[in-house]
Amino acid sequence: MEWAGWRRGGRDLTDAVVAVVVALLIRYAIVDPPGPSSPWSAWSAWPVAAVLSFPIAVRRRRPRVMLAVACAAGTGVTMAGAVAAGAIWLTFVPTALVLYLVAATASIVWSAAGLAVCLSAAVTAILVYYVQVFPGLALAATPSEMPAAWPIEIGAIGVLLTVAWVLGTVVRWKRDTTARLVRHLADAAVTDERRRIARELHDIIGHSMSLIAVKATVANHVADARPQEVRAALAVIEETSRSTLTEIHRVLGLLRSDGDPQQDAVPAPGMADLPGLAAHARSAGVEVELTVREEAALPAAVAVSVYRIVQQALTNVVTHVGPARCAVTVDVDGREAVIEVVDDGPRHGRPPRAGHGGHGGHGGHGLIGMRERTKMYGGTFDAGPRSEGGFRVSARLPYAPDGTAA
Repeated sequence: MEWAGWRRGGRDLTDAVVAVVVALLIRYAIVDPPGPSSPWSAWSAWPVAAVLSFPIAVRRRRPRVMLAVACAAGTGVTMAGAVAAGAIWLTFVPTALVLYLVAATASIVWSAAGLAVCLSAAVTAILVYYVQVFPGLALAATPSEMPAAWPIEIGAIGVLLTVAWVLGTVVRWKRDTTARLVRHLADAAVTDERRRIARELHDIIGHSMSLIAVKATVANHVADARPQEVRAALAVIEETSRSTLTEIHRVLGLLRSDGDPQQDAVPAPGMADLPGLAAHARSAGVEVELTVREEAALPAAVAVSVYRIVQQALTNVVTHVGPARCAVTVDVDGREAVIEVVDDGPRHGRPPRAGHGGHGGHGGHGLIGMRERTKMYGGTFDAGPRSEGGFRVSARLPYAPDGTAA
């Protein structure tokens, strides 16, 4: 706020300085013109120059009003003969400067209308001056004085006003283009964030609900015969539900504004949480063999992606294969993270559960999410059935030391 006020004050000061400079030029041209002198007294040059230049000093506060004032003042003093023949174009310099600001801030229709009105007023004023005022002026005192001519005056003012309008219009177009680009980038950032949060929720809920569904099915089938297994299944469901709620709370916290009250931040999952994923899958009947080789600590952002890819791959095994053997390998060498999840397929030759297409198929949201996470780092992703049976998921995530794509 203070910076905006300081900048506005600096612009007002600049306009005031420009107004003083233009007033001095106009006063000098009236007193010592290139053509016949004005019939007005020499002392009148000061108030005339001040009136003509005043709109420049306050043009930022009321651009449209000051354009009307500047144009009316230039037209009035020209018709009244208070200007210098051969230098009437200086009288409309304030109009041009205000017109530039109007073109840079107002709509193109409004600024074009302002240009048309100012040009018409200037042409009318010059013609009136050369018809009614100029014939009565004293001839040039010396041959070196330049003869005045209305076509030259009209042409100079026309070029001056048109150039000012074009420059202002170009500035406004560039400003609008930049604003649209900024809005587009902001919208793209919001869309990317929504996709990221959707991936997070999909991975969290998909993994947890698959595990809960499996344990609930087991509990339902053995409720009468083996009540101890029911308690064990309910304990897994309880633990999974609590951890899922905690992770959902963390993800949804990203959607809150900075001013909203928040509870203590929950750390994002990472490499240290991979054993917990394996334990959950084992509780659902999948024999998981986890191997982690970490030669260098992973940046937090990459660690989350690795965790989510492993989580989704295990979720697919629990959901679409059921009891099976699965090998999870994560290899980190400081430059890239390589993930491989391989299962042996359903036991006893049982086909994958109907309706899932074997791990969700290549069009499933799980594989799409894993592929998107890999693509964020410019890595490679591959998933498909193995010739010897089962399914294989492989991902390679190259990364820079700061956690961005390599």
